[in-house]
Amino acid sequence: MGSCVSKGKGDDDSIHNVEFSGGNVHLITTKESWDEKLAEAGRDGKIVVANFSATWCGPCKIVAPYFIELSEKHPSLMFLLVDVDELSDFSSSWDIKATPTFFFLKNGQQIGKLVGANKPELQKKVTSIIDSVPESPQRSS
Repeated sequence: MGSCVSKGKGDDDSIHNVEFSGGNVHLITTKESWDEKLAEAGRDGKIVVANFSATWCGPCKIVAPYFIELSEKHPSLMFLLVDVDELSDFSSSWDIKATPTFFFLKNGQQIGKLVGANKPELQKKVTSIIDSVPESPQRSS
């Protein structure tokens, strides 16, 4: 398991070309887009998995493709990505001490948290959240 606390002095962002968002991951670039996605999740009865991450963070880059993969496997959840450098004030309001930090939210309220790029633990949390949500009768096609 790894996590980053602060950006190293020698880090060069130009060499970090890992894809952080893709699949069903929604990149959050403003507080307004965060609020819109949380409202949408509330309307749709979806639980939100929010990844507070940084492009320069090694463990974040390692877990990013797995986060995308989870988003594709579990369309019943909403996956959000927040760049802590892009939205530093917003991230501070969530008391982010290290990246990546994953929050699990239901109706805008935190129901779980995971700090660090721990793939097995992330999978376990996602699975337990899916198992705790009753199947929605609508949406069968």
